[in-house]
Formats: sequence, C-alpha cells, structure tokens
Amino acid sequence: MKNNKTQYLAFMALFLAIEIVLVVTPLGYIQLGVINATTMHIPVIIAGIALGRKAGAQLGFVFGLTSMLNATFRPGPTSFIFSPFVTVAGMSGNWMSLIIAFVPRILTGYLAGLIYELLQKRNVNTNACTIVASITGTLTNTVLVLGGIYLFFGPQYAQILNVAYQALVGVILTVVATNGIGEIILAAISSLLICKAIAPITNRMKIEK
Repeated sequence: MKNNKTQYLAFMALFLAIEIVLVVTPLGYIQLGVINATTMHIPVIIAGIALGRKAGAQLGFVFGLTSMLNATFRPGPTSFIFSPFVTVAGMSGNWMSLIIAFVPRILTGYLAGLIYELLQKRNVNTNACTIVASITGTLTNTVLVLGGIYLFFGPQYAQILNVAYQALVGVILTVVATNGIGEIILAAISSLLICKAIAPITNRMKIEK
C-alpha cells in the first residue's frame, strides 16, 4: 500500500512537471492569431486514464491554474477570458473567467478517467478505452471552454474577432472542427502510447490497491 502511494505520487509529480514545462514554453499554448491551441490537456487526460478520475481532476485543476497564470502574466487579446486580473482594450475579466479557466479543465481529467473506468468494467478493449477516454477529455475541454466564452463573453469575443455576434456560433464551430480535431488526434495518439508504456506499473498499482 505504501509502495503504491509512493508510485502514485511519483507519477503525479511527473505529470505536474510536464505541465510546468509546457506552460513555460511555447509548447503548451500555441498562438494561432487571437486563439490558442493547447497541448496542456494531454497530461491531464493521461493522468485520468492511468491513475483514475481523482488524479485527472487534480491535474486538471493545475491545468486551470496555469491557464489563469499564463493569461495574467503573458496577456494576449483574449486573456481577460481566463483571468479576472487582466484588462485588454477596455475589456476586463471577472469571476466568470475563473469558471472558464478551471471547470472545463477539472472535468477534462475527471471525465476521461470516468469514461475509461466505465468502459473497462464493460470489458471493452483497453486501446479503445484509452482512445474514447482521450476523445472525451479533449472534447470536454474544447466544448466547455468555447461554450463558456460564448455564454459569458460572447459580445467581447466577437468584437476581438471582428465578427458580428450573430456569426459567433459559426466561428466557434469552425474552431472546434479545426483546432479541436487536431487536439483530439494528438491527445489520442499520445495517450495511447504513454498509457501503454506505463501500464505495467499502473496496472500493478490497481491490482495491489
């Protein structure tokens, strides 16, 4: 039991270190005009699959925290959406920024872990479980973040994009269909490869738990 806890903490420390490396380098948030593609969701999803939904939610919280800090200290045109401490072109963040920064990211890891567990209980192929869980996690992050932007900051976001508010839904769906698909593919491949690599250890942890 003690050995399991040590291994669990070691993996969490590893995933945390990866998140920190991603956020302090251009690899975590890839600037695409006024929007960012991200790879920050991948360690969160892998943690949820390999270590369980609780670990996924915990690392998702870290993802949300880094998102807020990144928006605060490296502000861009839409940073007010993710940080209540930023004002850009007269548009300020508020408590709703925290919802967008944290809730989707926490649910990303939690739901990835939950879906993986449910599929495993139904004896679905492990690779399929991993792929479906990674797709679920990625879509959770993409859809909830963009949905939150539309719900809480729709007019401001449309103004930054220089599009009519009525056209914003179409723009958001385009982002989901472009950036979202790329993030899904990257997350699925990464999760499959990494989860396979660490499975001998994580599976033993689950058996001995």
